[in-house]
Amino acid sequence: MTLHYSFPKDFWWGSAASATQTEGATNKKSKTIWDHWYETEPNRFFEGVGPEVTSDFYNRYKEDIKNMKAIGHNTFRMSISWARLIPNGVGKVDQDAVNFYNDVIDELIKHDIEPFVNLFHFDMPLALQEKGGWENREVIDAFVDYAEKAFDLFGDRVKTWFTFNEPIVPVEGGYLYDFHYPNIVDAKKAIQVAYHTMIAHAKAVELYHARFDGKIGIVLNLTPSYPRSQNPKDLKASHICDLFFNRSFLDPAVKGEYPEDLIQLLSEYDHLPTTEKGDAELLKNNTVDLLGVNYYQPRRVKAKDYLPNPNSPFMPDWFFDNYEMPGRKMNPYRGWEIYEKGIYDIMINLKENYGNIESFISENGMGVQNEERFIENGRIEDDYRIDFIKEHLKWLHKAIQEGCQVKGYHLWTFMDNWSWMNAYKNRYGFFSVNLETQERTAKKSASWFKDVSEQNGFND
Repeated sequence: MTLHYSFPKDFWWGSAASATQTEGATNKKSKTIWDHWYETEPNRFFEGVGPEVTSDFYNRYKEDIKNMKAIGHNTFRMSISWARLIPNGVGKVDQDAVNFYNDVIDELIKHDIEPFVNLFHFDMPLALQEKGGWENREVIDAFVDYAEKAFDLFGDRVKTWFTFNEPIVPVEGGYLYDFHYPNIVDAKKAIQVAYHTMIAHAKAVELYHARFDGKIGIVLNLTPSYPRSQNPKDLKASHICDLFFNRSFLDPAVKGEYPEDLIQLLSEYDHLPTTEKGDAELLKNNTVDLLGVNYYQPRRVKAKDYLPNPNSPFMPDWFFDNYEMPGRKMNPYRGWEIYEKGIYDIMINLKENYGNIESFISENGMGVQNEERFIENGRIEDDYRIDFIKEHLKWLHKAIQEGCQVKGYHLWTFMDNWSWMNAYKNRYGFFSVNLETQERTAKKSASWFKDVSEQNGFND
């Protein structure tokens, strides 16, 4: 059968998840910032649901991996919990954690699913946050030590690694807009945190390339900044927005250097980070082998309607306003615009401006509230999710046809999982999770995705 949309041989079909959002706290010997924040401010979490059980992957991984295989996964991106592997973030590894991650990796391989392993997915060990987290340069050394231990323990079987998932998010959430712990609003600290994260990333890449054989990259949530119009002021607003939210990590990760206009802007407002001798060479010499791209929604911006209050704290928002495009397609549950072409625009940008780096869609997905409304004969008929994936895949296919080096597509996520402050408000998975019984049930999208994976494509 000739498929209208067929994908390259050995395309990566799978999904992504993270430790904190799926494992639960079973056998974990120390806290992350999420455990601590939930204990101190449970009201900040949807319906008061915290990270103690989540989707209980710790106890149910064999069932979950069997289900992954059943719906055609050949790859799966997971993360290691730093606080689980090395209690309090430094020192000896915990043998229970080593056994668990070994078992998960071996189980994936047994089912012909290649494990992609990410080292940091928002879950700073609390003991290190108490020392300042990424504000403190010492934490970089602790991270590199953690990375080395993970590479030593699992690198014989894991050949695709990622240092960070969406490193801009802890910067935005923890240091600008107060939606992650430590709930600080301070752009100077935010910029230092972002910078130290990239130094930690480059040091881990350097270590991996020196001692191990495989590929190492980073996962970035790239959100195209579309201007309201072609007016120079709107174009400038979108350019600056792009510098802050995309290029602040994309350029140093892929090109090994920061954009000159970002440096000039931060210098002008006295917000440059503190650096050390040798940092520039470190970044230059340790670029990524592979880029994971998380794409959910576009960002639309326009020139500011009003000048910022000169007495307010410095913010990226001094340079642009958000713009709601009339007639846009929306996911009403998440409040996010659905714009499938964005996935194509990202890939063309990587091709034209970033050496056509090898990349893949490491997350894309649709969160929907109260999905039980769509149950028919015991199954959630999530045609909206099938349409969402299909329309994004069409644009991804077009990018591949035009020469972009796209290696795969991973949905967020395999089974419904705990989403930070939103907990289980919006469901994203191929499998639904009953929070009382932890029973997993395949949705319609799971069987659709199985067909796509097995055929390596689809007809519309």
